[in-house]
Amino acid sequence: MSRIAYVNGRYLPREEAAVSIEDRGYQFADGVYEVCEVRGGRLVDERRHMARLDRSLSELRIARPMSAAALSLVMRETVRRNRVHDGIVYLQVTRGVAPRDFPFPPDGTRPSVVVTARSNDLSRLERVAEEGIAVVTAPDIRWQRVDIKSVALLPNVLAKQAARDQGAREAWLVDARGNVTEGASSNAWIVSRDGVLITRPLGRDILPGITRSVVLDLVKAQGLKFEERAFTVEEAYAAREAFVTSASQIVMPVVSIDGKPVGNGAPGLVATALRKDYHRYAEIV
Repeated sequence: MSRIAYVNGRYLPREEAAVSIEDRGYQFADGVYEVCEVRGGRLVDERRHMARLDRSLSELRIARPMSAAALSLVMRETVRRNRVHDGIVYLQVTRGVAPRDFPFPPDGTRPSVVVTARSNDLSRLERVAEEGIAVVTAPDIRWQRVDIKSVALLPNVLAKQAARDQGAREAWLVDARGNVTEGASSNAWIVSRDGVLITRPLGRDILPGITRSVVLDLVKAQGLKFEERAFTVEEAYAAREAFVTSASQIVMPVVSIDGKPVGNGAPGLVATALRKDYHRYAEIV
């Protein structure tokens, strides 16, 4: 748990950290966020995360709250103050504080910034990866710009809870055509029966995952066969392997979908190898 939070220019004990009730992130979910892995006290793929943050801010016409260098210092200082060796750092930027009204607030309204950091138990995560996780499918009811990493996550919350209610760790969201878009908090992958890695191509219907992009670099470097295309739930049921990717899980093998075993019901060789090799291709600074 984060003991010290950065809130709008101040580092505060968690119990004192707060934002205004008029913050547009609280009132309208009018903001964006990033989650960056921390490994050995260093940030993983910070450059890619900050590029995605800039894109999200630009798409929503939210001003950058500070320079990239300053934001990097804040994230690192938050990690340091919380003594995080392995874990995550969370960054949220909203359109700021203004009297509640749907249109944008007046020019000059300062964006709000919150940064927290917490440790992860890597040994526990490795045990989860050794066993693999269960996923369930759910209708994708999100808005049509999920390529923006918005804090408006209620459909994701409902999907995650549906997964938990069914004893699963993740939900794979399914579009009107019966194709998997992505996980509620991850990108979705399968390995076909003939050994081809498949993941949905980038577009407005999925988040451009940072871990996804690094895994693609890894796949290309190792000469593995892959396709960026939509795949159906039925293809996923019939796959040799499946896995998810995210900053907090890296590459996490999926061993069942909707209660049906994937392959032999154990973590696959491809997913296991990608997880092992991931940090050789990530940027850790």
